[in-house]
Amino acid sequence: MNYSGVDTIRPNLFKEVFPYSEIPKIKFNNIQLPMEIPEDIWITDTTFRDGQQSMASMTAEQMVKIYDYLHLLDNGSGVIRQTEFFLYSHKDRKAVKECMDRGYDFPQITSWIRANKEDFKLVKDMGIKETGILMSCSDYHIFHKLNMTRREAMHAYLSIAESALENGIVPRCHFEDITRADFFGFVAPLAKNLMELSEKYGMPVKIRACDTLGVGVSHMGVELPRSVPGIIHGLRYYCHVPSESIEWHGHNDFNGVVVNSTTSWLYGGSSVNATLFGIGERTGNCPLEAMIFEYGQIKGNTKNMNLKVISDIVDYFEKELNYTVPPRTPFVGSEFNVTRAGIHADGMLKNKEIYNSFDTEKILGKPPIVAVNAYSGLAGIAAWINGYFRLDNRNKINKNDQRILPIKKWIDREYANGRTSNIRNDELRDMTLKCIPDILDNEKVEAI
Repeated sequence: MNYSGVDTIRPNLFKEVFPYSEIPKIKFNNIQLPMEIPEDIWITDTTFRDGQQSMASMTAEQMVKIYDYLHLLDNGSGVIRQTEFFLYSHKDRKAVKECMDRGYDFPQITSWIRANKEDFKLVKDMGIKETGILMSCSDYHIFHKLNMTRREAMHAYLSIAESALENGIVPRCHFEDITRADFFGFVAPLAKNLMELSEKYGMPVKIRACDTLGVGVSHMGVELPRSVPGIIHGLRYYCHVPSESIEWHGHNDFNGVVVNSTTSWLYGGSSVNATLFGIGERTGNCPLEAMIFEYGQIKGNTKNMNLKVISDIVDYFEKELNYTVPPRTPFVGSEFNVTRAGIHADGMLKNKEIYNSFDTEKILGKPPIVAVNAYSGLAGIAAWINGYFRLDNRNKINKNDQRILPIKKWIDREYANGRTSNIRNDELRDMTLKCIPDILDNEKVEAI
């Protein structure tokens, strides 16, 4: 392949942006780029590959079960388009085989390999149609990890990509550390050469833009290499990579993983890579469930995805994998829609929409509830009862109901005696059943 990149004796480490002895800098050029959201956008999953590296290893059976859950969550919509696996161990290959035997349309099964032909043989033997190939792009990696020149790295990457194409396998090229890479000196020439290979073989070649250290910036008018809009726009307009072949893979080191992933959609990339609950290296990957909600807001719908399955996946992770989802994690934490402030509780009692932005019970199977403490008052207790016992408008309790006065007096005594923690749900349930024994008589009442 022709190599038109800027070869260099010394690596370009962008020390004016990444001085190492200081926090990274954001440099602005005030260039405004157009937003161009692709008609079709989707999510890919890397829970079994990048995510699993950050937690206790899963068994083959556990991976298959989670794959089943992803399929149920996607529910035939194709929004959760793919999931990727390692192939190195017998356990991984067993899990892949069982998942492939399921015959699901979504998520499609892909793999990940390093840029060498020995790894590529694993993909071919498994009969997988697409594989990720590691292609480190920054001079940090090329010079200091691989001990290569840019020309040598380019040759190695293109050689393995062409081997995949020769065998009818779609290469997904993981541009590692793209947010610290010389875009016009290495990234763009590599992408252009890969597009030439795609044209030569009449097959797609995908590019995964990897924000390996989470230093990507979503703001408009930021210089490369940190600019997410600049990277996506550059891949499309300078390298002629079609939107459906661009995927963003982010990390959360600077608290920007969700907004950066969404930005990649806004500026022309079709695909965003994520993991369940954002599990992954250091601060984690992009949370898959967060991107479902970003998708829904951008597209105005979530197709026919079954979002209630998310709660089942949380339960499985916590019970089977001993993984604790932080309770205040958006959408999936046990307390993400729990309110504590007394004035908020009073608002929730009057109308749930005042302090709940969407019907969490209908969409996620998780009604909003109130945490009861020393400041909750009668409104907080009534709101907790209505939420916990799922009382509808005909049966709900209001703060003037005399039956909740004994509950309020008991709570006041608890805190007067030195208690500092919230009242637990099981305690409140027992007191409610004692003071309002007929609360479960209505057949429509179903306690959480």
